[in-house]
Amino acid sequence: MTSDQPERKNDERGRLLAARRAVPAAQRALDAAALAAGVLDVVAAFGVPAGGTVCAYLAVASEPGSIELIDVLRAAGFRVLLPIVVGAAPLDWAEYTGDHALRPGPHGLREPAGAPLGSRAISEAALVLVPALAVDGRGARIGKGGGHYDRSLLMANAPLVAVVREAEVVDDLPVEPHDVRMTAVLTPAGLRLM
Repeated sequence: MTSDQPERKNDERGRLLAARRAVPAAQRALDAAALAAGVLDVVAAFGVPAGGTVCAYLAVASEPGSIELIDVLRAAGFRVLLPIVVGAAPLDWAEYTGDHALRPGPHGLREPAGAPLGSRAISEAALVLVPALAVDGRGARIGKGGGHYDRSLLMANAPLVAVVREAEVVDDLPVEPHDVRMTAVLTPAGLRLM
């Protein structure tokens, strides 16, 4: 690792965000449907027990994913926790009980309106679905740069599955010491172990 990694990450973020914004709405909808259709294969692949806890996220703007993906998990009987952003601290978590129980949060996010469970709630999860701008073959992930997930994922005891589009699985990403490696990646084409 060299000292230019933060600058390389910022350059890569800019490129990835521009490419993501350029994905047509029709393709985003197809990707979201494929991810929702494949999420139960992911919980099965990792042996998440019936009623088990899955930490997930609600996609915003051009991010891959959808509320339907979350609803598929919940309808299948899994307990779904969604993040709550609290300053620069690790993410807090609350249980998702349906679209009707969401409130506006920072950064254009929607968050569960229920009682916060604390940042350590991620340690109870049997699986964590992680937003990413890209993932490489070594499991290196690049996010939007806030560091919330890197601080939170250190507390996870479960497989970490980045959710991206197929074009966002790349050969090599810059890595810093605080970056947490992914176990697998879920794309509209399916699950791939790292």
